[in-house]
Amino acid sequence: MDTSVQDSGWEAVIGLEVHCQLNTESKIFSAAATHFGDEPNTHACAVDLGLPGVLPVFNHDALTKAAMFGLAIDATIAERSMFDRKHYFYADLPKGYQITQWTYPIVARGHLDIEVDGITKRIGVTRAHMEEDAGKSLHDAYPHMTGIDLNRAGTPLIEIVSEPEIRSAAEAVAYLKKLHQIVVYLGICDGNMAEGNFRCDANVSVRRRGATEFGTRTESKNINSFRYVERAIEYEISRQIEVLEAGGKIIQETRQFDPGTGETRSLRVKEDANDYRYFPDPDLLPVILEKDTLAAIRAAMPELPEAKAARFQSQYGLSAYDATTLTAERALADYYEAVVKASGADPKLCANWVMTDLLGALNKAGAEVDLARSPIGSAALAGLIKRIADNTISGKIAKDVFEAMWNDEAKGDDAADAIIKAKGLVQITDTGAIEAAIDKVIADNPSQLADYRGGKDRLFGFFVGQVMKATRGKANPALVNNLLKAKLAG
Repeated sequence: MDTSVQDSGWEAVIGLEVHCQLNTESKIFSAAATHFGDEPNTHACAVDLGLPGVLPVFNHDALTKAAMFGLAIDATIAERSMFDRKHYFYADLPKGYQITQWTYPIVARGHLDIEVDGITKRIGVTRAHMEEDAGKSLHDAYPHMTGIDLNRAGTPLIEIVSEPEIRSAAEAVAYLKKLHQIVVYLGICDGNMAEGNFRCDANVSVRRRGATEFGTRTESKNINSFRYVERAIEYEISRQIEVLEAGGKIIQETRQFDPGTGETRSLRVKEDANDYRYFPDPDLLPVILEKDTLAAIRAAMPELPEAKAARFQSQYGLSAYDATTLTAERALADYYEAVVKASGADPKLCANWVMTDLLGALNKAGAEVDLARSPIGSAALAGLIKRIADNTISGKIAKDVFEAMWNDEAKGDDAADAIIKAKGLVQITDTGAIEAAIDKVIADNPSQLADYRGGKDRLFGFFVGQVMKATRGKANPALVNNLLKAKLAG
């Protein structure tokens, strides 16, 4: 918890509403495409626009993806859910109402476990309901005017509503990141926050520590980055405390976060549920999820991050840290397992190369963990690790081979072998050749030899370095160490 809030005697109460677009090929009630980035208003059909005489047809793929999410958070999945009309009037809502689930949502009473500062906390998920997205207002497209792009109108999403059990901006970000990880792992959402596929409304209020009643809340809308969520919540907590301590009152309102100033500003007075005039949509039948269908969805569920991390520890003998790092992204976990399988090498050795060398190179290139941008595939990295494991090359030489592979000096799964051959990098394991190099180094350094035998043990590293230099780094390091110790002992 933010220490400034804790020391002030106030407590924050935070609930998040997360809008998660489902990555279906078509919209939730029409056959229009859901492609992002196309010319404005090219994917808004008559159903999306609510033209007279059209009828919505429910996209069953949205139901499957919503049910998968419910199973992932150990929630209750409704066998019967219904769609309602939520009425409000904005330019980006062409029908004048949004089709959503108000009374009978598809998912209810789930939970997520988060960890902040080494402390695990369970956050309840009140509900997750299916609904159609609205269009998008483009405030910067035209001077002094707002453009409307209705391509997004009708895109299926689930709105995930947390219990008001979050007590700090750090907890809110941890909760949001856990949600993001789950929906991407499930393959139900692309998770691209910059494109609005995963965005958040933050409800924030404050109360005196020890109080049981909630304070008046504000809602900061459509925040599309983890950092912005953190900054918006921190600002809103501080603002509300300042207003209350000055004797003022908090107004229930909708606010907007400005990344440039780090502040929230008022947009409009917050509506209550009855202002939306909800009623069942007369054009849509109740959605029935049969038990056999739910069982099939459950059977097709992928292994989730926590289960995968536990398996990595037991199956591969990895530490909790390594397992958690490697399972943070599903693509990364798949890449690692492919390397282990293809190389047949020690899983810890494979983990070190994936986490340190591969991810390090990706981060340096500005690609973070985008494996799609890596010039080294899993089979190619496995080929390199094989040559370390069978003593063809040393770990030090392997770094040079990796760099050459990264720079595309050779392509394909056997790139490491091609580079090793082309550069003559095969490790020297002939004890006779290594002994000859050691004898020459000792003969060329009599004073260091005398000092070493006189008790200066740290000179051992000097001799190792000289032998490796003499063999151009090709000598097997383990053999060098063993043979050198015997020679120096006299």
